[in-house]
Amino acid sequence: MRKTKKYCYGFCVFTSIIINILFTINLYFGGGGGGGGGGCGLSWSEKAAAEAEAVAAISCSGHGRAYLDGSVDSDGRPVCECYACHVGIDCSQLSPGCAADADSGDPIFLEPFWMQHPTNSAILVSGWHRMSYGYNDKSYMSVELENYIRKLHSIVGNAITEDRYIVFGIGSSQLLNAAVYALSSETSSSPSNVVASIPFYPMYRTQTVFFNSKNFQFQGDTKAWQLNNSTNMDVVEFVTSPNNPDGELKKSVLGGKTIYDHAYFWPHFTPVPAPSDQDLMLFTLSKLTGHAGSRFGWAVIKDKDVYEKMLAYIKVADLGISKDTQLRVLKLLKVVVEDEGKTFFKFAYNKMKDRWDALTSVFSKSTRFSIQHRHPLQCTFFNETRLASPAYAWVKCEREEEDDCKAVLEAANIIGRAGSMFSDKDRHVRLSLIKSQDDFDLLLQRLTELVSLENGSIQTM
Repeated sequence: MRKTKKYCYGFCVFTSIIINILFTINLYFGGGGGGGGGGCGLSWSEKAAAEAEAVAAISCSGHGRAYLDGSVDSDGRPVCECYACHVGIDCSQLSPGCAADADSGDPIFLEPFWMQHPTNSAILVSGWHRMSYGYNDKSYMSVELENYIRKLHSIVGNAITEDRYIVFGIGSSQLLNAAVYALSSETSSSPSNVVASIPFYPMYRTQTVFFNSKNFQFQGDTKAWQLNNSTNMDVVEFVTSPNNPDGELKKSVLGGKTIYDHAYFWPHFTPVPAPSDQDLMLFTLSKLTGHAGSRFGWAVIKDKDVYEKMLAYIKVADLGISKDTQLRVLKLLKVVVEDEGKTFFKFAYNKMKDRWDALTSVFSKSTRFSIQHRHPLQCTFFNETRLASPAYAWVKCEREEEDDCKAVLEAANIIGRAGSMFSDKDRHVRLSLIKSQDDFDLLLQRLTELVSLENGSIQTM
């Protein structure tokens, strides 16, 4: 009897301990169902997390994506948004005869990396997250994000940020005109002249003309302007390095007030021989991580007066950058700098290298078309000599009679961007290599078919 009571007592004590442990777990980590989420556990976030996981789990046959803010069916369920040339409820059907669209610089090629790293790159915020215009220090920029940007440049070795100022913008696009505004003269009787070397990114011209300021005007090609204006040196020069469209590492021609657009100055697009030490440098998240839709860029500035003018421009235009965007960028950069950046940049570089290897193989069989020559350089980040793997192929039609290369490619069901868009001759056309794998595979197939025609035979991928 005593033995039975002893066992019963022990069982009761054990049960009591278990119940108390479960109660404690529920108290501190369990859901309380309240909107404030008191305690340390999941409560209000559970539904949001479940919704995000459910949408992310919709495969769309790997040829599209479903989104929380996307279209829904009659039952309110998210539906697939198919990539180009794919149709159907699950995007599994390929449209016959679809054109290979290599026009835009939409950087979807990095999507697989982020799908492989969903945990560390995801964010979930409360409905009351950062409702104020500014932060506690009255600024519009996250100090922690600025610190990570400086850390990123230090790891990659592509820009000096020590003793420099940083300004955030809505992509680097907004910062382009902010920089022109900051460098242009406000006291001169005539506007500052904005120039760039051919071939150059068309947004330089488009923005400068569109904003139609009395303080600056676009004057076209740098060298042509220099030949005709040896005395008037009130000029702002855009230098794109690596260049868009041809991927060349560029330097200033005039050596005066210069804006260095370093959108592609990352190890997956070019060997980084040394950190850039320019007075004003622009970078963008879209070509670093592929998140073009987040619309985030930053400027690294040496001069305090230029910094304050650019900051004033951003404040007047937008009262700062979205706090939600800044949080997401911070989360993404934390992933990028893991393992000193090796995991991310190795993935991105290998993706671009594979595409260039395949592309080079196709064009090596052609005398009708050529692409830009790539130069091997020592890359300090990877500590080895590598070829550049630019975001774009700068294709040239070599036949004398084919002076509209865009039209030639369009006849072969390939859509590119004409050379005249970059103020160059239309004998050139730009092809984007940074879109989705589906886009690149179709482009490669169309190019292979086109080149095969030179030998009177058709080959398919």
